[in-house]
Amino acid sequence: MRSSDQRKRARDEMHEVKIQKERFANFLNSVKDSYRLYGPVRQGECVNFMQIEDGSRMDFSFQNTRLSPKSLFLPQSERMFEFSLDPARDDAHILKEVPRDYSPRAVIGIRPCDARAFKLLDVNFDTQEYRDPWWVRARQSTTLVGLGCPTPCSTCFCTSVGGGPFDEEGLDVLLVETDEAFLAKVLTEKGEKLFDAADGFESADEELSQRATALREQAEARIVSRVDTSRLEELDTLALYEADFWEEIQFACVNCGVCTYLCPTCWCFDIQDETHGRAGDRIRNWDSCMFPLFTLHASGHNPRGEKLQRVRQRFMHKLKYHVDKHNNGVACVGCGRCVQYCPVNIDIRQVCQLMNEYKGSGAGSSHVPI
Repeated sequence: MRSSDQRKRARDEMHEVKIQKERFANFLNSVKDSYRLYGPVRQGECVNFMQIEDGSRMDFSFQNTRLSPKSLFLPQSERMFEFSLDPARDDAHILKEVPRDYSPRAVIGIRPCDARAFKLLDVNFDTQEYRDPWWVRARQSTTLVGLGCPTPCSTCFCTSVGGGPFDEEGLDVLLVETDEAFLAKVLTEKGEKLFDAADGFESADEELSQRATALREQAEARIVSRVDTSRLEELDTLALYEADFWEEIQFACVNCGVCTYLCPTCWCFDIQDETHGRAGDRIRNWDSCMFPLFTLHASGHNPRGEKLQRVRQRFMHKLKYHVDKHNNGVACVGCGRCVQYCPVNIDIRQVCQLMNEYKGSGAGSSHVPI
């Protein structure tokens, strides 16, 4: 085993290191004392990100996971508080935060589009006005080790929305897989700390760096979907809201919510109390703007009681409201999951084209309740 100084020198040279494939599991296992490890694990026909005890369990033979790994930071069901209904207890009816493990963890093999999605989700969970403590702590304790995407799906359009199959935004380390080795590009201080705790790597040579560059160029050339978002910001909000194409778009929708549950940038949730006997939990669950109950008021009024209103909300939020409010592009990373798995073939690329090319008019900067 090399000393920490030797590991640091290998990592510091251009911040690119080489990990032989036959040593990769050992490399991962060498950091287990310092990090909890999460990675892609095959479960039947799907690959999902799970905590692992042995680096050899990771399966990199996937294009992208069906479910996005946003559940690592926003679980599908998350216990927030616990409470007791027992009147004999002094702490009856008092909410107590559920203990969580925020020790360092490393997520290995995440695709660049999903890492970029976390940056977009930060605008909801970690702002100057509002900070979700569980999201923030999970983000702070996590090191993201990305895996370049050499064979993008036919539905991918990440390069049209500011990303790419080897994009580095939001990552601490980017892995590029070649035939015999991984090139690891160390991008942040978190990434440096991971390699300070690791063993089983060496300085990358020029040939490996050139091979990684070639793989990146080839992957970008394979992305055939192009989506133009250039006019979305200048379009009048109210005119777009009242456009005539929403009727056609919503016609086939069955409000199943698949698009929002698979989407890495959807963040809607509901909070419910559940009890068993005299013990109770307050739980945060994923929800969807596509569900009729999502906006149902206690009074019985539902501002989005019609399917058209819900379908329009989904696309207007991602492709217009977010653009206007945050000025950082659309709230979409082009992963293509919603295109692949929509049961009635509603395609966000086509919707974006309709919106971007819309020629309607209206009073500028009109406010639409969202």
